[in-house]
This record gives sequence, structure tokens and C-alpha cells, in this order.
Amino acid sequence: MSTRHPNPTDPAIAAPAKAAARAGRSRTQTAGPRAQEHLLAAADELFYREGVRAVGVEAVVERAGVNKMSLYRQFSSKDDLVVAYLKRCDVRFFERFEASAAKHPGEPAKQLMQAFEDLAARASAPDYRGCPFVNVAAEFPDPAHPARHSVADNKTRLIARLTELAQAAGATDAASLANELALLVEGVYAASQTYGPGCGPIQAAPRMAKLLIEAACAPVA
Repeated sequence: MSTRHPNPTDPAIAAPAKAAARAGRSRTQTAGPRAQEHLLAAADELFYREGVRAVGVEAVVERAGVNKMSLYRQFSSKDDLVVAYLKRCDVRFFERFEASAAKHPGEPAKQLMQAFEDLAARASAPDYRGCPFVNVAAEFPDPAHPARHSVADNKTRLIARLTELAQAAGATDAASLANELALLVEGVYAASQTYGPGCGPIQAAPRMAKLLIEAACAPVA
């Protein structure tokens, strides 16, 4: 009985082999800053939509179109990638916050109110998955984990910015107002995932923020 060896020129064999070779080349040729950007964009999408622990590095490199070696050239570990993902989230968060404030230059009370108007609108989007920092905090209970440090940094910066605006708005106790508004922010995040995006509690948040701000900034009789 003769054994038939595969013919590499056979179209049924050659076409898939060429396609695989092209895919392999395209994944290995992406390197350096471009690979890092692809990896971060993929992590951004997958981590936010599905959760950090549910997404392995294989899924990230597959979505990014690079190989695993490219990932480890840019990030020493998955934890390192998670921290980089959160850094991007932090930058975007404060860009959005400052964009809200910019709608009312020189009017800090209105800047605070606008931040809640815009947050409620964002939290009403069908694909909204809440705050990435809250999500990561729930997934990593160890406060010493590097990702939890990123969470703490973001929340600390938020409190500081709220306090700054509360002081500028003339709040009698700026720190207390900042804490109240921060709690309201977290309530929006939680409500978006329990009641759903665009729910009644989210729609109530701007009104509640306005009441808190007006009460804290009312002139003393």
C-alpha cells in the first residue's frame, strides 16, 4: 500500500497555509509603540466589557492582532497591563470631567452641576458598564494589589477636584460637600448596573446634586 504525501502546490492545502502565514506575519510584525497602543485598545475594550479576571492575555493579544511576545515586551505581566489600562481610564475620566467644567467657565457651582448632568447622560448609554475603577475594585479585594492603588489614586483625585470646586463655589464646608457629591457619583455607578442604564435613580442624581450644592453654598443669614 502506498502512502500519499501532501502536495504543497495543491490549492486546498496551499491557500490555508498562505493565509496562516500571512496571519502569523501580521501578528509578529506589530511592535514597539504601535503594539502597545493595539494592546491597550484591546484591553480597554475587553476588560471594560467582560471584566479583568474573565479576560486572559491570549484574548487580548488575539484582539490586538499581535503575538504574546509583543505583549510581554511592552508589559511585564497582566497586572502591569491592568494598571496601564486603568491609567488610560483615569486620563479619560478627568478629560470628561474638565470638559463638563469648561461649559461654565468661572462658575464653579454650575461646573459641579454640569458634571452630574453629563455623568447621568453617559450612564444612560445602553453599553455603559459602570465605573472601571469600581469594577476593578470588586475583582481585586486585596488593597495591596497594584490595580487597587490605581483605584485609590483616581478616587483621591476626584475628591480633591470636587473639594477645589466646592471651595471656589463658596461652600461653608467644602470637604463635606465633596464627600456628599462623591457618594452620589458612586451611586450613579452602582445604579447603572443594578437598575440599569438610564434608570430613575440615575436621572435623579443631577437634581440631588443641585440640592446639595445649593444648600452647601447658600449665604449665611
